[in-house]
Amino acid sequence: VRLWLELTHQLIGTPRHLSQHPGGFVITSEEVSSLVPVENAAMEGRSVIQWEKDDLESLGLMKIDILALGMLSVLRRTLEFLARKLGRSVQLHELPDAEDDPTWDMICAADTVGVFQIESRAQMSMLPRLRPRVYYDLVVEVAIVRPGPIQGGMVHPYLRNRHLPDDQIEYPGRLKEALGRTKGVPIFQEQVMQIAVLAADFTEGEADRLRRAMAAWKRSGDIGKFHDDLVSRMVRNGYDREFAERIFKQIEGFGEYGFPESHAAGFALLAYASSWLKCHHPDAFLAGLLNSQPMGFYAPAQLVRDARAHGVEVREVDVNTSVWESSLEGLPLAVDGKGHGFDAPLRPVRLGLHMVSGLSQEAAERILAARVNAPFESVEDLARRARLDLRDLKALAHANALRGLAGHRHQAAWAVAGIDTRATPQLRAPRVHEAPVALAAPAEFDDMRADYQSVGLTLGRHPLALLRETLRAFKVETSATLRGYPSGRLARASGIVTHRQRPPTARGTMFITLEDETGAINVIAWPQVVETQRQPLLSSRLMTVYGQWQREGDDRYAVMHLVATRVIDHTHLLAGLDSRSRDFK
Repeated sequence: VRLWLELTHQLIGTPRHLSQHPGGFVITSEEVSSLVPVENAAMEGRSVIQWEKDDLESLGLMKIDILALGMLSVLRRTLEFLARKLGRSVQLHELPDAEDDPTWDMICAADTVGVFQIESRAQMSMLPRLRPRVYYDLVVEVAIVRPGPIQGGMVHPYLRNRHLPDDQIEYPGRLKEALGRTKGVPIFQEQVMQIAVLAADFTEGEADRLRRAMAAWKRSGDIGKFHDDLVSRMVRNGYDREFAERIFKQIEGFGEYGFPESHAAGFALLAYASSWLKCHHPDAFLAGLLNSQPMGFYAPAQLVRDARAHGVEVREVDVNTSVWESSLEGLPLAVDGKGHGFDAPLRPVRLGLHMVSGLSQEAAERILAARVNAPFESVEDLARRARLDLRDLKALAHANALRGLAGHRHQAAWAVAGIDTRATPQLRAPRVHEAPVALAAPAEFDDMRADYQSVGLTLGRHPLALLRETLRAFKVETSATLRGYPSGRLARASGIVTHRQRPPTARGTMFITLEDETGAINVIAWPQVVETQRQPLLSSRLMTVYGQWQREGDDRYAVMHLVATRVIDHTHLLAGLDSRSRDFK
């Protein structure tokens, strides 16, 4: 922003003001609130400018889009952990360049849970097909899985041309100049403007108006007025009419959501950086993700499960060990500057007190301040020294954060119930010292349910592990088993529903992600199945799917789906876990 403002001032002499401010940088000559109406947003610390962006354009006012990306917070926090692991300061630009084979192998295998931009179901399906190996491949990957390129029919031609020698790719007329870098297929907004200039003799002003229409055609329908000019001029310049009509259809697709190349290039940098960190330091990356919630495509439960599958040890919340945020254990408190290289062993991730539902940050800060000199010896010691009320204590007990002081959840709840939390000793009842009561430990499912209720995830067994024997009656297989199935084989699977998607570009198809104790299962329900089995598809928390296994590609980079023919809602099996779980302890 600073550089942009300085260049603008030098080029056109516009007045500018950019000064350091406690809340950041000021980029106007006066407070924004004196120019436009500003209101508080629903999220704390956020503000909203009430003027609509298209109104600003109509008034001729300048707009600046400044993206506030949650991944920037993740990267900052991850790099702080990495600096302490390595013993030296690490900046984003200092990460190894984009020639790291393990990182690219991970990306091509779609092992991208938590990674910026390429973590969605659609991106994971594209990655093994496109197989990015250099930075510009990632630029294309970010941009091509968008409604614009998909509706414009650009995806399959690009994948087909990607593996062809350049002399076998057809570039009509002068269009290699615009399409050479993307294998003859327009993927970016800038290329559409180049095509209009090169093939249809548009002036730069006309091309810019086309760009504006692409961004607004669903709202105003303005893009239609360019059809005759674009097609007729291309035909006049020797291009086939069918080709010209296809180009215009692709332009209409960009109106759905097309990416500027510069935007995709910036996103690709963050996608690679987050991929490298996940690949080489999944412990620091997990801690950075957990401390930046809410964000992204996955909940903390999926992020933790994925990190554990990559060798990261995750430890539960503990009132004597956890700090407010999740952290890496065994790290020095400060960076000494003596480290070198980028290798360091994985550290355990300790879940932070911020994960505990119902515990305020103020209460957590009193806990941290009280234990500076000595750890807590009992629940009563914790309550007195940290000045916790009954609500705080119950929240900690329910989250199993008092295990080290009182034992399992039932013991912790008993200990909490016996504490008089009134403010002063004069108001408290005399303490009666009783012999410890030996309470039965909670059943495994009870612990699991409390984990999800209080922390949002469990470090115990997955719910499907407890139900596996019951599910065998339906002849379902695990995700791990299905990954070895050949394409076309009939298959059955059960899992907890983690995602449902029905994008407009899919024309009624629904995509569901199921999760069992061995991994994820991607399900495709075609429109006919969606219409006839809408209820179980939309309402199931535990879903069983009968269908055909679909496998595309080689074993290393295969894209796999279960194409549904029949769907059963098995949510009621979860309700019976509390009684069955005693058999699996």
